[in-house]
Amino acid sequence: MPLVKLYFTPALLLLVLACSQVSQSVPLMGTGPMTDTCVLYAHTLLQNITDTLTQNNLFSGIDCTKQSVELNMETNTPSVCAPQKSTCSGIINSQFDQDSCLTNIGEDLHHFYKFLAAQPDPDSLLAPTVLLSLRELMENCFKWSLPTDLAENEAADRPSTYDERLSLCKVLKGFHVRSITINRAIAYLNSGEHTK
Repeated sequence: MPLVKLYFTPALLLLVLACSQVSQSVPLMGTGPMTDTCVLYAHTLLQNITDTLTQNNLFSGIDCTKQSVELNMETNTPSVCAPQKSTCSGIINSQFDQDSCLTNIGEDLHHFYKFLAAQPDPDSLLAPTVLLSLRELMENCFKWSLPTDLAENEAADRPSTYDERLSLCKVLKGFHVRSITINRAIAYLNSGEHTK
């Protein structure tokens, strides 16, 4: 078995060296501020929100799947982050404003972070998943959107009321929908297609 490793190791090294020489002559994609890491953080956030929505004990007494969606209506993320020349909303978006898109995404992240950080979380279902991945995305890709006025969450250890669980369900469903849009926008920015 070690003989096989020695046989393939030089071949792999040669492949890596050959690929690195090719990649140096090709221009890099994604000239915007969104990196592959930002794409990964956004995907992780979406996955954590999706997983959290299936936590029955987070919404005890409520069938979250049957509840309405509560979106952040203070931003225009879906429309300002629509790709150039797209017809998703029925209107052709001939221009793409990167700054406006990033601003709206940052405002969405800020809004949802403040809401979620204020929720009771006695079973630690939000903090190590959704809040952690949201904070990582903000710290690494939207640093300016991090709230500076967040004190320690005093509600974290107490049980949530029915109304709080209902509100959390609706807002989390809205955040799920908005996270899909945010993921698509970050991937679009990372691809560099908006600069063509």
